[in-house]
Amino acid sequence: MSYFKFNFITALICLALFNISATQQTKEQTVQIALLKYNGGGDWYANPTALNNLATFCNQNLHTNISQDIATVEVGANDIYNYPFIHMTGHGNVVFSNEDATNLRNYLIGGGFLHIDDNYGMDKYIRTELKKIFPNNDLIELPNTHPIYQQKYKFNGLPKIHEHDNNRAQGFGIIYEGRLVCFYTFETDLGDGWEDQVVHNDTPEKRMEALKMGANIIEYAFSEAH
Repeated sequence: MSYFKFNFITALICLALFNISATQQTKEQTVQIALLKYNGGGDWYANPTALNNLATFCNQNLHTNISQDIATVEVGANDIYNYPFIHMTGHGNVVFSNEDATNLRNYLIGGGFLHIDDNYGMDKYIRTELKKIFPNNDLIELPNTHPIYQQKYKFNGLPKIHEHDNNRAQGFGIIYEGRLVCFYTFETDLGDGWEDQVVHNDTPEKRMEALKMGANIIEYAFSEAH
């Protein structure tokens, strides 16, 4: 069995335990998610408290068992296949080498899921780099009826967490062979809403909106992995 398949089978065994109650879960059943580290000079490390808070929220409200030890994984690294869910964010430039693009493509078509959250400033760069990964698959705006908005928490499209330029929040996706493999949240700042309240001084209502949408993304990604 190949390294790639072995790691995904291991991850999917963990995901099969998604609906087991928290009291039944054990350390062996913990799922680890990761933050994507990329080249180009953009601040991939933005929002350092975001994923920990999202993991806590999901564990409390979805009965997941996501580790509080959030991994950092480089785009071209072999261990990318250890994580069923990878989050990417930043304000600036992104550069994927050909090797990075191939590795990320293999990860996604093999069952992985990538959530990209534009922290205002990444958009013009990430769209070009995604074309390296899926040259024949365009980013398309997902309709408000898409299942990612209709998980435990019901949304009429992507919520707006931070206002910068009066543009509406949009959720885009790359669909490969019928499966949503990449969800790109634009003009919303979900990750800022996941951060500790003192960081951005968001209202409790906005933080809750962001966390609920984040939980929907996690729930969708876990349930769709195969």
